Amino acid sequence: VQLQASGGGLVQAGGSQRLSCAASGGTFSIYDMGWFRQAPGKEREFVAAIRSGGSTHYADSVKGRFTISRDNAKNTEYLQMNSLKPEDTAVYYCAAAFVCGTLVSQYPYWGQGTKVTVSS
Repeated sequence: VQLQASGGGLVQAGGSQRLSCAASGGTFSIYDMGWFRQAPGKEREFVAAIRSGGSTHYADSVKGRFTISRDNAKNTEYLQMNSLKPEDTAVYYCAAAFVCGTLVSQYPYWGQGTKVTVSS
């Protein structure tokens, strides 16, 4: 499966942004999907995941502010980000796995990343 992330940009602290990840070349509905992010000089970290059945899991740092969702009819997953903070600034990557988790190594398929910058 090929993944294409989009929706990044510059946003003020406290604002909102929605990221999208369009999938092609595979049966989207069977994959668990995730979002990761990588800030400058830091390792890539887990943000959120949604299973093929729809259950979700979030990193503590984004719980209550971010919402992951998917639309199987459109082969797309989303990350709605609210109450953004400067520390949310990072390149955000979407990823697909047969069984999701919180580790980078659990996801064999990755999108190219979309940059989100939160200004204070």
